[in-house]
Amino acid sequence: MSTGENEQALRKIIDMTRLISIVLLCLHGYYFGYDCFVQWKLSHPLIDILLQRLEPSGLFRTFHSSKWLALACLLISLCGVKGKKELSLDYNSVIPLIVLGGILYAGGFLVFSLSIHRQAQVIGYLSITLTGYCFLLSGGTRLSRILKQRLSQNDIFNKDSESFPQEERYLANEYSINLPARYRLNGMERRSWINLINPFRGVIVMGTPGSGKSYFVIRHVIRQHLEKGFAMFVYDFKYDDLTRLTWQHFQHNRDCYPKPPQCYVINFDDLEQTHRCNPLDKDNMLDITDAAEAARTILLGLNREWIKKQGDFFVESPINFLTAVIWFLRKYQDGRYCTLPHAIELIQADYDQLFTVLQSEPEIGVLINPFISAFKHQAMEQLEGQIASAKVAMARLSSPQLYYVLSGHDFTLDINNPKAPKIICMGNNPQKIQIYGAVLSLYVNRLIKLVNQPGKIPCSLVFDEFPTIYLNNMDTLLATARSNKVATCLGIQDFSQLKKDYGKDQADVIMNICGNILSGQVSGESAKQLAERFGRIRQEKQSLSINRNDTSISRSWQLDQAVPASTIATLSAGEMVGFVADNPDQPIVLKGFHAHLVPPAPSIADKDLQPLPKLRTLTPSDIRRQYDQVLDDVRQIITQTL
Repeated sequence: MSTGENEQALRKIIDMTRLISIVLLCLHGYYFGYDCFVQWKLSHPLIDILLQRLEPSGLFRTFHSSKWLALACLLISLCGVKGKKELSLDYNSVIPLIVLGGILYAGGFLVFSLSIHRQAQVIGYLSITLTGYCFLLSGGTRLSRILKQRLSQNDIFNKDSESFPQEERYLANEYSINLPARYRLNGMERRSWINLINPFRGVIVMGTPGSGKSYFVIRHVIRQHLEKGFAMFVYDFKYDDLTRLTWQHFQHNRDCYPKPPQCYVINFDDLEQTHRCNPLDKDNMLDITDAAEAARTILLGLNREWIKKQGDFFVESPINFLTAVIWFLRKYQDGRYCTLPHAIELIQADYDQLFTVLQSEPEIGVLINPFISAFKHQAMEQLEGQIASAKVAMARLSSPQLYYVLSGHDFTLDINNPKAPKIICMGNNPQKIQIYGAVLSLYVNRLIKLVNQPGKIPCSLVFDEFPTIYLNNMDTLLATARSNKVATCLGIQDFSQLKKDYGKDQADVIMNICGNILSGQVSGESAKQLAERFGRIRQEKQSLSINRNDTSISRSWQLDQAVPASTIATLSAGEMVGFVADNPDQPIVLKGFHAHLVPPAPSIADKDLQPLPKLRTLTPSDIRRQYDQVLDDVRQIITQTL
């Protein structure tokens, strides 16, 4: 009990014990220096009588008996001291006092071995012993003021309390991605594994530039899936970093496939190192809905602001118009001219010629009737508003380099075809992101439709800087591709970036539908969302209260955020937080993690990445010849139809 009466009684007991210690020490000095006290006329009859009564008790039987008893009483009194604690005191300032006091107190008797006058011996002994006693008293009092349990001064950011157990088992299967890591628990570093045992439920890798998305995660997704015989598509935003890595790993893992795949590369800057592919291949344009999806993808990729305005009259009109043009080319001479370059040139024709040509195909009559009606009624302003936006946007794609790549047919986009598996890398250019991104969006849109089918081999879709391309049905792919063994890995910098390019609704769906999330340093809304997903864990809290008379430390346990948003916003490169998804046959209880990813030892394919092979030798006249051929084809279509 800590009532006021008990505290006063404790103080009285401590004072009495200390007084007994002092009295015993004084009697010790008086007894063994009695002859000198008599000479100094400092003796007293009452003290002499007291010593005579105490002598039979054996207190002064030996020289040190009374001295050690006085020290024992002093130590007892110090044990009950509850003085005001001081944070500035530490053991380094207290221990020297106690050690020096103990030496002086215990070694003072050595003065009697000196060849000096008896009175000088007594004075020296008493002085040294009293000095040692004072040092012991001062050091012991200060020692009691040092906090027995100091608040953690080395963990000012509360990292130890925010640590939690993480998965340390290596859980692998024929599809998994396993990343070694290390984390801290209770102040100790431990090894762990981030086991993406079900990548078909979607993987999002998030983090600001330089946080380690590509180095610590994406490159290992590529390596491990190629080692497990996956077909693969890689969107390489900063071409050719990931493309060379993919090519090198592909060369070292050819034997992992039942049927060796072929590796293809698409880029628009170096045409001697690129393959050619027609995203509007007639064999994959099965009905008019395919043409509608292609038209929507290409126009929304060129006009990102339209993504938030889907459904508006002046957004849907150019999409319908481009759909009609693409489907006309698909039906004309069995799709001989069904390519994006032909669609770009055909859409630039005069209205009277263009509408006459399009009217020759009855299946697109419903799509072009509003435009023909506006043309007949001379509503040119409305017509320009409906069509000109499509013509202006598509005109930006009019380039000999683009035409050369888009009009070829080196491969098809069904990468997970068991009879002809493929590894495809498509490169973008950050300086031409708007133009190249729209074309690559069309490629990926057509590829997704082909891979998300049953009866195919497992495939992996890896997107570096995913928001730089637009896929209208990515949420559908994430929701349905699991049963078709399609693993998707999306690399983004921040949720706000995804929301800016895709709109809030679709961005929310993409973020919430993925089962595996790995995040490096992010801030703002992204950090808050991740912190909420982690939930709360039981954490120890300590508080220190210092007043004039006493000091108290209180400890409590309370639920607090496992990984606060402020921690996520200050992660180091390679340090990641997130969650993993599991399987019914491989349950993972500890799905959350906050760890430093440890890159494994570099494989042969990681060292000395070789340049990509040169596929052909081209001259500017070769590229121009293909461009002129497209123009001649369009003129021929118009002439023959009219």
